[in-house]
Amino acid sequence: MNHIPEDNRQYKCVDYWDERYKVEENYDWLGGFSNIRHILEKYIKKDDSILVLGCGNSSVSADMYDAGYLSITNIDYSSVCISTMSAKHADRPGMNWRQMDMRQLSFPDASFDVVLEKATLDAVMVEEKTPWVVSPQTASFIHQTLTEVRRCLKPAGLLVSVTFAQPLFRRRLYARSEYHWSITQHSYGEGFQYFVYVMTKGQALSSEDAALEKKQLESTQSLPPKTLTTTENLDQEDFLSKIDL
Repeated sequence: MNHIPEDNRQYKCVDYWDERYKVEENYDWLGGFSNIRHILEKYIKKDDSILVLGCGNSSVSADMYDAGYLSITNIDYSSVCISTMSAKHADRPGMNWRQMDMRQLSFPDASFDVVLEKATLDAVMVEEKTPWVVSPQTASFIHQTLTEVRRCLKPAGLLVSVTFAQPLFRRRLYARSEYHWSITQHSYGEGFQYFVYVMTKGQALSSEDAALEKKQLESTQSLPPKTLTTTENLDQEDFLSKIDL
């Protein structure tokens, strides 16, 4: 079945995902665990408590579990996804599945060592026409999510963001002193590069990122808000070809 919607806006609709998850068994945006394992193993310990945002029907959580990461909580706003994945992985104790909006995480403060998202934030941005400016709606969505993530991270906890978005566009969304974290960057892929950003709670922004934040604050006074479309996967679903420029 072809799951590519006619309109990018459908990627933001829970009804689209509910219908898709009823028939699609597995899909991994931007590659699977094997593609990013060498990066994740530098940061994530086997006994860390991990929260996966927008888990979808990806195999990453199960593959991480089988690799020894046994405390994983997965959330998605699709009830179909959570029901299906919970049943599918019932034989993995310690693997939890909950329907939830990532802008309103129903976890206590400092609940997790690591929060992982892979192309989830990218999917929020699919309506945007240009990668140069972020629309108020998208900026608000991302800010709410990052604020909640920071709240739920333990001291020195990590947000790991796996994305199609190049540093020029994505770092400026993460480089905000109010989040109280530092940013480290990695890439992977052959030919086409994908990116992994690791934010460490409790560390200050680098001088470069602090300057980027200052520049962003100044630019918001003179540029009309629009945002970034930055989601592509390794195989079939090509977001770039669907952008109206």
